[in-house]
Amino acid sequence: MILPRKFYCNKTNLVATSLLGKRLVRTINNVKLSGIIQETEAYGHHDDPDSHAYNGRTNRNSPMFGEVGRVYVYFIYGMHYCFNVVCRAPDVMAGAVLIRSIKPEDGVSHMMANRKRETLTNLTDGPAKLTQSLRITTEQNNEDLTTYGTIHIEDANMAPQNIVRKSRVGVKSTIDWNFSCSF
Repeated sequence: MILPRKFYCNKTNLVATSLLGKRLVRTINNVKLSGIIQETEAYGHHDDPDSHAYNGRTNRNSPMFGEVGRVYVYFIYGMHYCFNVVCRAPDVMAGAVLIRSIKPEDGVSHMMANRKRETLTNLTDGPAKLTQSLRITTEQNNEDLTTYGTIHIEDANMAPQNIVRKSRVGVKSTIDWNFSCSF
């Protein structure tokens, strides 16, 4: 079952942990690529100096201020895309969760071809690897995750084990809003 919009209407750190064990699905030319979400990072608004939303709305970060349950994709370091899910509590103006890693399920051979890889090792264990594997670019920016379009998230009925909370990767602050798990 696809996750409803109300799922994304909560504090970003709570949505980040709730996304663990859910299935990210990307459809390209009727080919289903999917994987179980294993690692996330939450980004807030005015209380989070590492968030793109911290200094206010821009053309780049405008999806973070828009409707929850939508995609926010940005280009980083002039070479990589990062895939985020727009979410936030009703009293907050902006927020999103970065999907850092998935455990591949469907369409693995296509994912490997997209990354020009011959093994599963390290196929989707980082935000740029994930977007390369699933061919996610700014073309998907602001897409609705609550409909069966080219990308959505569904309940996989998997209970994450050993959830680890730690500092986010590659940012200045030490906010413990990085979440990972095993199955």
